[in-house]
Amino acid sequence: MSDPIRPAQPTPEPPRLEIRNLTRSFGGREVVQDVSLSVAPGQVTCLLGPSGCGKSTTLRIIAGVDRQDGGAVLMDGRVLSDARTHVPPEQRKIGLMFQDFALFPHLSVARNVAFGLSGPEAETRARVETLLEQVNLGRFIDAHPHELSGGEQQRVALARALAPRPKIMLMDEPFSGLDNRLRDDIRDETLQILKAEGTAVLLVTHEPDEAMRMADEIALMRGGRVVQRGAPYHIYNNPVDRAAAAFFSDINVVSGTVNGALTMTPFGEFLAPGIADGTDVEIVIRPQHLRIDFERRDGHAPTERDGLPARGVVERSRFMGRESLVEFRMDHDGSLLRATVPAVFLPKPGTALMLTLRRDRCFLFPAQADTQRDDAAVAVPTGEAARAAE
Repeated sequence: MSDPIRPAQPTPEPPRLEIRNLTRSFGGREVVQDVSLSVAPGQVTCLLGPSGCGKSTTLRIIAGVDRQDGGAVLMDGRVLSDARTHVPPEQRKIGLMFQDFALFPHLSVARNVAFGLSGPEAETRARVETLLEQVNLGRFIDAHPHELSGGEQQRVALARALAPRPKIMLMDEPFSGLDNRLRDDIRDETLQILKAEGTAVLLVTHEPDEAMRMADEIALMRGGRVVQRGAPYHIYNNPVDRAAAAFFSDINVVSGTVNGALTMTPFGEFLAPGIADGTDVEIVIRPQHLRIDFERRDGHAPTERDGLPARGVVERSRFMGRESLVEFRMDHDGSLLRATVPAVFLPKPGTALMLTLRRDRCFLFPAQADTQRDDAAVAVPTGEAARAAE
């Protein structure tokens, strides 16, 4: 009996935006090095990193205003730019938004939004009116940019970028010029509109909080390379190295040396699988996970999760609004560790307290792993490791 005929599997849709192995050099220095990523329709991906890491250059290459030395840019599987092809920027159906709204001051809001449109006047006017209603600016259709606030001008810039129905939107720090009180609302409204339009969004920012708030995926860049990609939750909780952890928040570092796949610290033992004996390592923990051992002051033993306590002396404490930041000079090596405590907790300088680490929130890296990434520079999940070592 012959095998039943199996239905053909549907061919997966190509990503809306795909860049493959982009490289770009200026003056003999590679500012973009082998960068690859993809963005689906309705997805927001953030290129996150410090100034000068290659984020904006990558955006310019995708837009077509700069040309890569190697690699390719594709939209819906079609090559926009590679070694043989270069589609001009105006033919790419890519929208652009920048920190500088770049509105034409002598044109009305309606004419600013309609600037990139062609076709019958009635259709253009209808498109402009629809977009301005979407961004809650219909009443300003005949106003001029100088009559609008910064947030309103940003909405006009968004409407203008959306007017030609771009398949991809590139955004280079578009909200950094806005007042903090407006920024969150404008960001949320902008993303809601872009997602509803099915636009693939690539956003450049150097602010981790903005990336965490906006992105479906973060591509963390450093020195022209993407060093880590993933969902915000994953990239925050599984940093690839010490520098990645430090980019998202303040960190504490406890040093140690590997001996027999273990690292002994004043806070107890941590497993270091796959790391050679004699290797110096760093245990990284965020201030909110360094715990003041109030229970020990009452005679209770520390929990298994928190490990052994170590003594520190308060150097300074400050109330930060929603939490208190307390700095400790540690007895064991004189290092300075910082802990955050909910609400008001302001011990006086010179107060001695016992501290413990949240082992399930620690990361272990070979020392200096932040300067270059290699196979050894991989975080060791210390929660299970610590429990296994005890």
